[in-house]
Amino acid sequence: MMKMMMSGEEVLIPDDRAFSRFQRECECDEGWSPTYNKSSICVWIQILEEEKSLHKIKCRMQCKDIPAEIMYDVLHDIEYRRKWDANVIETFDIGKLTVNADVGYYSWKCPKPLKNRDVITLRSWLPMGNDYIIMNYSVKHAKYPPKKDLVRAVSIQTGYLIQRTGPTSCTLTYLAQVDPRGSLPKWVVNKSSQFLAPKAMKRISKACVRYPEWKQKHSPGFKPWLFPEQNRLSNIPLSELCIQHAESLENIDESSLRESKDERAEHSDEEGHN
Repeated sequence: MMKMMMSGEEVLIPDDRAFSRFQRECECDEGWSPTYNKSSICVWIQILEEEKSLHKIKCRMQCKDIPAEIMYDVLHDIEYRRKWDANVIETFDIGKLTVNADVGYYSWKCPKPLKNRDVITLRSWLPMGNDYIIMNYSVKHAKYPPKKDLVRAVSIQTGYLIQRTGPTSCTLTYLAQVDPRGSLPKWVVNKSSQFLAPKAMKRISKACVRYPEWKQKHSPGFKPWLFPEQNRLSNIPLSELCIQHAESLENIDESSLRESKDERAEHSDEEGHN
């Protein structure tokens, strides 16, 4: 997929082949190491560069009482994300490219004492019969340079595959390869795959259960991801974007940082409640 996306320096909007490739990677578990398997959630990782803690992560969750359509709405609805996503610092749409592609900004909290990260991504989505895909990769936009207090990360390929398994059930697969721009300590990778990723999946599940009631009170008919004519974003020409190369960003060494006591306490607290 990334060869096609990054051929030369041109920013490309994913085509049907890119979506199919992403789906195949989501479905194939060969070459992945399992790190978590409990209560309908599985997590795997692939270590790419040991010394930099560069890795891919994949999470899969079976949802017995969540229709695929609700899951798709929840993962798209930026207003609702601000309510349920406890990691978000700031998120907003920058502009649209086509009826199923846009550019957005997202910043998130990292485990203390790491610096928080942010990213600018080209996001695209596609309903495929009983399945839905939302995926993104990093781009650069001149009006949104890296901020002093955040580390600009790079999404090499990140996305969700939602597969309908029944009228009121679905499977969600999350696949991410992100370059955090820095050498991370091993405990971050372990914590991500064994604790933070399952926790995030559970949070999405709870958000889905509460969404219909919330949406009823917040512009119930407004779903521009389903009805492109509702999209109020201004158009961005592709020429305003370029590929975000990891090498051109600051690279910080956080490999020797130890997990803060607050983080460890929160971790054991959460484990007690699960």
